[in-house]
Amino acid sequence: MGVRALGVNHVAFEVLNLGEALAWYERYFEFKLRGRRGGMAWIDLGDQFLALSESASATPDRGRHVGLVVDDKEALRELLTRDGVPVSSAGSLRVHDPSGNQLEIVDYRDVQFTKPPAVLRAMGAEDLRKHESALAELEQKGMLDQ
Repeated sequence: MGVRALGVNHVAFEVLNLGEALAWYERYFEFKLRGRRGGMAWIDLGDQFLALSESASATPDRGRHVGLVVDDKEALRELLTRDGVPVSSAGSLRVHDPSGNQLEIVDYRDVQFTKPPAVLRAMGAEDLRKHESALAELEQKGMLDQ
């Protein structure tokens, strides 16, 4: 029998140009830079992080993607659309960063992914409330405090 997987600590992306990647992420997401050294940078996502590593061999994702949770998916869709970034007008929201890393953007309120209250507070997101469908998923799995 194996060990229990508890979650994801971080996701690592290869990027062609670290400065360009950081500028793109900063344009579309509020974040704190955890650190930067040489050709690497780390973006805090509360109790997780995104690691960016500069590499001349970074290749665009076709099917592979990472689901990035945000506080307002539709606000991001509007910003991307306004900037002329090709994204769907409704439903699933997928976007590529400048190096071709594919992100599927999901709204925190719609998914079972949950941050503890203390982490939400520290992120300034304590007012986010799950939609009924997400609460039902959590309840079905016994993951709601009663």
